[in-house]
Amino acid sequence: MNGPARIFRLERFFPYLVRRYYRATSGTVSRIYKSRFGLSVHEWRTMAVLNDYEPLSAKEIVARSSMDKVNVSRAIASLKRDGRLERHVDPTDRRRALLRLTGQGKRVMRELVPLVLAAEQRLLHGLSEAEIAQLESLMRRVEQNAERVLADEAPAASDTHEEARA
Repeated sequence: MNGPARIFRLERFFPYLVRRYYRATSGTVSRIYKSRFGLSVHEWRTMAVLNDYEPLSAKEIVARSSMDKVNVSRAIASLKRDGRLERHVDPTDRRRALLRLTGQGKRVMRELVPLVLAAEQRLLHGLSEAEIAQLESLMRRVEQNAERVLADEAPAASDTHEEARA
């Protein structure tokens, strides 16, 4: 893409393609957790992160899931209300709340994980292990590039305050 300028075509524009792929792939998986367990995407991701790393604070879930804190907070409240998640005070820091899946939450994950992994296999059908590894590597590189661009283009704190006063 660093060569001569190319003609713009939306159907070849990388951010557009990513959005299309995301919509198609996430729709396949979200159908499973929505229809079978009544979970939203944010509830599913919260449970998935806790399933791998519990106990965690809400802040740690935000960091591990790439969700914003408002969506994580809503997911936590909903999962707690539904009996799938519980909150405990951190014994080493009484100011901090730690979150864990309840027995019910763990049962949901035991049933759900094989279903979403099977859906993932269907999505990756026809790709070799090497191609899957390469795809993951390329996606991580693009993500790092995007994070670098965002960091480079972030307005300085003083610029933000000036705009707010204008």
